Amino acid sequence: MAVLKVKFTKTKRDKLAQILWILNWVSVVSGIILFSLGLFLKIEIKKRSEVMAKGDINSVPNMLISVGVIACIINFLGGKICYDCSDANKFSRWKLVMLPYIICTFCFTFCILVGALMCYTMRNELEESLYLGLRDAIKFYKDTDIPGRCFLKKTVDLLQIGFRCCGNNGFRDWFEIQWVSPRYLNMASKDVLDRLKSNVDGKFLVDGVPFSCCNPSSPRPCIQYQLTNNSAHYNYDFLTEELNIWMKGCREALLDYYTGIMRSIGVAALLIWLFELSVLIGVRYLQTAMKNVLLLGDLEGESDGWLLENSFVETAKYNISIIKNLGKANQISTVSGMNDPNINVQNTDCDKTNITTKSIPAAR
Repeated sequence: MAVLKVKFTKTKRDKLAQILWILNWVSVVSGIILFSLGLFLKIEIKKRSEVMAKGDINSVPNMLISVGVIACIINFLGGKICYDCSDANKFSRWKLVMLPYIICTFCFTFCILVGALMCYTMRNELEESLYLGLRDAIKFYKDTDIPGRCFLKKTVDLLQIGFRCCGNNGFRDWFEIQWVSPRYLNMASKDVLDRLKSNVDGKFLVDGVPFSCCNPSSPRPCIQYQLTNNSAHYNYDFLTEELNIWMKGCREALLDYYTGIMRSIGVAALLIWLFELSVLIGVRYLQTAMKNVLLLGDLEGESDGWLLENSFVETAKYNISIIKNLGKANQISTVSGMNDPNINVQNTDCDKTNITTKSIPAAR
């Protein structure tokens, strides 16, 4: 029994073909939107690639870009097919193409759904990439004279100012690394030498942060050094007073930023998927209705259209049996008890003939 069978008159078939022609052109625009969203996300990731570790974080934008390009091509072809389906004579040349087209379009719409879901599952990979990238960027903050690293100080400072963050997980990350370049340390100073000797691996570690961690909205002048020393500042308690530096870590700030972008893109991709699925359903109805009207031979008469010719269970069993039987036609069975039909065939003796010769009667 056909699934969701609908009866179409010639007028309904023509209107359906015209509507689908318009919707396919709208789908071309949706493909351009998907391409643009993927390109936008790729550019945003590229902007801050210096603070991200190498990984598969570009898989989502690449997926969206590819799906967007394919959407433009498929829907352009679909518009041409639907336009010709308004004429039964023109439909005949697309008759054998429409079913493969519908199958390919179904796979394509599934890819849109996968791309939308990937936008929501990318958070963990992005978080790990940001953690490792920011850790290395902060570690090399002081290396302003080393090629390949000289830009990291500017990158980190602009990042902390722009996203109102400090450090990787928080401002205390700066306490664990030497972020002041040795060229700016006075090695003749006793305080500097004592600190180098007292710290691990001879590093110049201080309980201070770069200027880019300062919050300009704070009424108090920025306290960059001796953040945990209450006696170093008047009327100051680092445990109770809200510090006048950014409290949020840059990893959390960037993760929130990219998560917001990907959620918006995911919602847009889901809406486009639903739209593409509805167009695909309409094309399926048009294909079956036009196919049936050709079988009936009455181009002006009514015809039935459906999603599936048989029930879901029967269709699934039929497709599974096709998959199982793929390639078996050319295989020779080796099951015990089953012999090759060409074996043990009695051979004809070509050297011997059983033709009975008749004697020629003698002349009288």
